[in-house]
Formats: sequence, C-alpha cells, structure tokens
Amino acid sequence: MPLGRDYDRQDCALARALEVVGERWTLLVLRDCFFGVRRFADLRAHLDIPRAVLSERLGTLVDAGVLERRPYAPGRDEYVLTDTGLDLWPVVFSLARWGDRHRVGPDGGRRRFRHADCPAGGADLADGGVCPACGMLPAPASLETRPLEPDAGADGERHVRDDAVSLALRRPHRLLAPLL
Repeated sequence: MPLGRDYDRQDCALARALEVVGERWTLLVLRDCFFGVRRFADLRAHLDIPRAVLSERLGTLVDAGVLERRPYAPGRDEYVLTDTGLDLWPVVFSLARWGDRHRVGPDGGRRRFRHADCPAGGADLADGGVCPACGMLPAPASLETRPLEPDAGADGERHVRDDAVSLALRRPHRLLAPLL
C-alpha cells in the first residue's frame, strides 16, 4: 500500500509543509527552479524524473501557490517561483549545506553562492544563507552561483552530465534568471 501524502493526525506546521514539499523529487524540482530552470522538458532532462512524477510534483507546487504556471508559447508553460516559493530559499540552501557537510564529504560541496548585490563587496554565503560581508540574508535574486567541480559518483569517479541544464550550470549565473 502506498504511503499517503498528508499528515492529518499531526497538528504541526512542519507536517503541513511536508505535505507540499516532502515527497521525493519535490525539493530537487524547487532547487532547479531557483537555478532558473523553468520548462518541463528541461526539468525532466536534468532530473531524469519520470514524466508522470514531474507532472504531479509541479501540479502540487502550483496548487499550493509555490510555483506559478505561465504560458511562454502556444500550448507551452513554464514554472516560476511565487513569493511563497521564494520563501523556501533558506530551507533549500540549508539542506544543500547540510548535504555538503554530512553527505558529500570533507571537501565540502560542489557549488558556491555569492551575494552579488552586497553593499560591502560580496562574499560566499555562510551557513544559514547569511552574507558574511554585510550580515544580510540576501534574496535569491541577489545571489550568483558557481560550480566548484563535477559531481563524483559513489565509485569516486567524476561524472559529468551533458544535458543542457548541466552544461549551463557550469557557468556562474544569477539565481532565478532563466537558465536556458
């Protein structure tokens, strides 16, 4: 029997949040949306996610007001983070930093985020998403991301993906700016 999506017996804000973002793939979809991936085909190609699963996750995020579906061509939509979705940035950033420290290894993560609009000159974000130069918690649109190195697989070998999103993510760019 499949697991349910709700926590109706839990009177807790975390349980309510997990009903929206707690399913497998959802946080990766959100991560890619922060990186500027907006189109279904690009999300699908970069995540290697089944079409039906991606459709369901996007539908849930749209229904919850986290993403907005916008037409960009006849019969074609793109998905853009709403203000509600943008509020998830500190969570996505903190989970990625946790993964860097506890799942990737002692050398840290594969990507850095810099406060590009910092009045004090900018710096890579510290834990919690704070800019150490100015002390602010910058909005995603004020951030630039850059990769450090290709991902390593469980075998220790570097695996370089060649889908269009992965290729675009090899260059520094602003969060939320359309990647493709």
